[in-house]
Amino acid sequence: MDQRISLITLGVRDLEKAAGFYEALGWTRVEAQDGVIAFDLIGQTLGLYPIEMLARDMGVAVDRLGAGASTLGHNLASREAVDALAARAEAAGATVLRPPHEVFWGGYIAYVADPEGHVWEFAHNPFSPLGPKGEFRWNGYG
Repeated sequence: MDQRISLITLGVRDLEKAAGFYEALGWTRVEAQDGVIAFDLIGQTLGLYPIEMLARDMGVAVDRLGAGASTLGHNLASREAVDALAARAEAAGATVLRPPHEVFWGGYIAYVADPEGHVWEFAHNPFSPLGPKGEFRWNGYG
């Protein structure tokens, strides 16, 4: 099995509001089937899908889905880029859970929750430089 994630699907209660948040970050929708809003990323796609339909597809009740104990990571090339993206996310309706700050391992991160509560980590990892297209690899490119 290949080591990859092709599609990240977020169950959302308000599809257009959720899409508006990501568009305010500068992301662009791509054509998708009815009921799904998709944004192509570097090598993956982020899909927004009504939470009721996601629960139905899985065969579980909506309340079983919960919020999950996970984060979606967005690595950036500099501390300044973390500051800028955290500010842009807050202006777009995100809740800042922890503002940009230095962390013990030498990086710089911020945590925000999108309007539906999905948690994003915006990070600069000086030990993992990004690739030429902004792609991330744990030990960097170079």
